[in-house]
Amino acid sequence: MHIWTIPNWQKYYNSDRRAGLRFVFDKDVDPEVRRACKEFGVWLRKEYYFPIRVPVYVKSHYRIKARDGEIVTGACFQPHEREEEPYIRIAAGDYIDLINKKGKDNALGAMLGTIAHELTHYFQWINDIELTEIGVERQAKAYEDFIIDEYKDTREHP
Repeated sequence: MHIWTIPNWQKYYNSDRRAGLRFVFDKDVDPEVRRACKEFGVWLRKEYYFPIRVPVYVKSHYRIKARDGEIVTGACFQPHEREEEPYIRIAAGDYIDLINKKGKDNALGAMLGTIAHELTHYFQWINDIELTEIGVERQAKAYEDFIIDEYKDTREHP
């Protein structure tokens, strides 16, 4: 069972909802991060269907605050009301620091991995996947690795 492709969401949503994946960038986001995210988005849209519109806000902050107050690199807002749309926020302000620590490809890969991780939370939410808190994070990490491995097979550099 690949939760990015299972159709459980059809129990809760009809086809007249806005669908798709959209990226929105802060103006200060590094152009290389912007390029890599846009290319990743093109590939994701070709490979997977996003039945409920999900914008990914790429922020120029070093970290962002999740709704529970935790300081994180990515967060997925999953509304309680199914009529509302979810959204994802990603922190991209540490890109230069990541280059210095890991190199350019690994820095970009880490950011794309965060996007894949948070998109897994989106798919958990729309498909009403029930897991423990630990299970939710384990599944998100496993799919992060799986999606990035799939994407790596399509190009030389992120």
